[in-house]
Amino acid sequence: MPSPSHLAVPQGAHPFPHRHLLGIAGLRPWEIAVLLDEAEQWIELNRLTAKHDDRLAGLTQINAFFENSTRTLLSFEIAGKRLGMDVVNMHAAQSSVKKGETLLDTTATLNAMRPDVIVIRHDMSGAVALIADKVDCPVLNAGDGRHEHPTQALLDALTIRRRIGRIEGTVVTICGDVLHSRVARSDILLLTALGAEVRVAAPPTLMPAAVDRLAVAAYTDFDAALEGAEVVMMLRLQLERMEGGFVASPREYHAFYGLTAERLARTAPDALVMHPGPMNRGVEITSDIADDPKRSAIVEQVEMGVAVRMACLDVLTRARRHVEGWGAEGWA
Repeated sequence: MPSPSHLAVPQGAHPFPHRHLLGIAGLRPWEIAVLLDEAEQWIELNRLTAKHDDRLAGLTQINAFFENSTRTLLSFEIAGKRLGMDVVNMHAAQSSVKKGETLLDTTATLNAMRPDVIVIRHDMSGAVALIADKVDCPVLNAGDGRHEHPTQALLDALTIRRRIGRIEGTVVTICGDVLHSRVARSDILLLTALGAEVRVAAPPTLMPAAVDRLAVAAYTDFDAALEGAEVVMMLRLQLERMEGGFVASPREYHAFYGLTAERLARTAPDALVMHPGPMNRGVEITSDIADDPKRSAIVEQVEMGVAVRMACLDVLTRARRHVEGWGAEGWA
């Protein structure tokens, strides 16, 4: 898929010069486009019966998840294995962290095992960057606190680009628990960088105080935010991150901020419905909308997630493979 001229890699620039992928913040538009373009090839491979490529054979991937996950962990594990890597999962509940070991000591232990890439999820914002500074291999952020979830934003962008055909100029409404959502933050950073018009809708209690710094239009009226939207991204109520009365009740929240067929009628014709999961059906979205095969891209997002994570693992290990004489494909 050809990229707009402003997303082309400038002459003489490295397509993706970063050692780690810690967030969308700091990435140039063409660097984001490079990752999206790289993911395209893996979509096709993942649809074959034999879903395997040996380009990363012999490398070791550690998935260090200090916070529970199903979709992201499984997606990264599948991505690594389809590229031929030896993949090891570390769950915090079964690790020495539960015995009182510090994060830095755990990091030193992981680094001493000489992995070639570490994928990290942590409930503390900034923890992934701290770990990345202490290890000798690339690190991918699989979500840290309220900070960022870069691969989720990339897979969301890839889904939009494939379904709508563009990102620039697309009107995207993100609704829900924006305050606690690292997905919302990464999506906003990525989509605005690629020229989308982004609106966010949330109750006042779930709207970040500094939302005006994010180049988005903020709404407390969900119906108004939906007018003419081409993409509607619903967010889960993150009750585990809430202390106090952020919402009166799930029923009242649904009445004002739940996506229903009636509300969807306010959007542009054939508007795309998305959700990063897991969904609270009947709270932020009704089942008839979530399961609509024409409007919902929720299952497609999961498929794009594997391809995006394969692309990120491939790209971040290229310099490492090149230095060690692996004969990396394309640029190093």
